[in-house]
Amino acid sequence: MLPTGGVPFLHEGGALMGAAPKHVWGRSLLKGQCAAADLHQPIAPPRRRLRATMEEYHRHCDEVGFNVDEAHNIVKECIDGVLGGEDYNQNNINQWTASIVEQSLTHLVKLGKAYKYIVTCAVVQRSAYGFHTASSCFWDTTSDGTCTVRWENRTMNCIVNVFAIAIVL
Repeated sequence: MLPTGGVPFLHEGGALMGAAPKHVWGRSLLKGQCAAADLHQPIAPPRRRLRATMEEYHRHCDEVGFNVDEAHNIVKECIDGVLGGEDYNQNNINQWTASIVEQSLTHLVKLGKAYKYIVTCAVVQRSAYGFHTASSCFWDTTSDGTCTVRWENRTMNCIVNVFAIAIVL
């Protein structure tokens, strides 16, 4: 059952995957990815591009285990490139967080490793109250992994989480 005003998402073969409120989905800078956007016309995620993109980048890899240091360095460079030299500005938060997650995801995918990635980003104004976050995962610890990058300057804090789930080929 679709929510009122929902836009259906159809998978190959016509199976209903779900629905999203109108004016929510838009194409991000990454081909085949979707991001929340404030658009006048709803755009459903592309149907076939996701599979082609994953097959294109995720080939068999003999390396076992997620390289946390490599992911940390990639994410840190992305954060520095977006937030370096900036002061907290509420009007820029959506653009900054979207840029950080999209750039991080792009660079991680370009490594060509057999992983699905989830990247989250939170940017908050520095205050006396601090900023706390936690996550928990149930997965294969020998192949899957996570990396958390903490970044701060005098006006804001940024936390980026990367979750890497191995693709069994």
